[in-house]
Amino acid sequence: MTNSPTTFPCRSHPNAAWTVGRLTVHRVDEVDLPPGTGSWLLPAATADVVAAHPWLRPHFTDTEHLVRLHSHSFAVTTGGVRVLVDTGIGNGKPRANPAWHDLHTDYLGRLAALGFTPETVDLVILTHLHTDHVGWNTRAQDGVWVPTFPRARYLTSRVERAFWAGYTMDEPRRQMFGDSVLPVEDAGLLHLVDVPDGGTEVAPGVRLVPTPGHTPGHVAVELTDGGERALITGDCVHHPVQFADPGISSCVDIDPALAGVTRRRLLGSLAGTDTLVLGTHFPPPTAGRVRAFGGSYRLDPVAPVRPLLA
Repeated sequence: MTNSPTTFPCRSHPNAAWTVGRLTVHRVDEVDLPPGTGSWLLPAATADVVAAHPWLRPHFTDTEHLVRLHSHSFAVTTGGVRVLVDTGIGNGKPRANPAWHDLHTDYLGRLAALGFTPETVDLVILTHLHTDHVGWNTRAQDGVWVPTFPRARYLTSRVERAFWAGYTMDEPRRQMFGDSVLPVEDAGLLHLVDVPDGGTEVAPGVRLVPTPGHTPGHVAVELTDGGERALITGDCVHHPVQFADPGISSCVDIDPALAGVTRRRLLGSLAGTDTLVLGTHFPPPTAGRVRAFGGSYRLDPVAPVRPLLA
């Protein structure tokens, strides 16, 4: 860990958007995650494994057959409710992972350029309580961490919060909860949601879907409007290589076997449908549709409807 700020800019892609019925779903870019992140996060996704699936190139892998990963949020307005799904890594936060430590990005500027200034966000959905999904929950103000979105309800699964309440945390995770979760909780803004097997609606056309395994209370986020549907993955799928082999696990899955079962069930339900899949860590083009392929699945990319200035 260094004492200087770490900046990994979004090198080649501005924010982008996709339509779901009358809804416009914006990708809010934070950072390209550095080379090597994929090998650490998905150790079974070796160069040989990736090379066996040519459809992953050129969008989702680099020239050495290593997976590429990205950090971003999704923002959508539905029924007059401004919704943000996950909040990335955050700025200026001490982190054990050098790629996440003391970032300085223009995330809030990108969000504001879409019309989502902090005071106008109504609902923040946290798919789970991992460091790279809760960072912009808070920002520094006068030497303390305060909620970034002061008028918003922050939602997460009741099962998720209960799991971490009983978990023996190491120092990095205690640090993260202290600067990114507890200040929101202490402000009375964190709302816990019961998520049954069939999911639960939390805003017009916005449904939380249980996708356990990566964490016990992990949820994906379903968006529907006008007969069209999209699904924001969170970390139940980290990268499209897991479409080809749903058994590839993340090194930080709490229950890798259950995560694999969840992925297989989810991908099977999506294959051959028109559901737009939006990956929380998928590099651009970020979105696509699931197709059965070679005894497993693939992701057919869907281009954004238009680029948006970052």
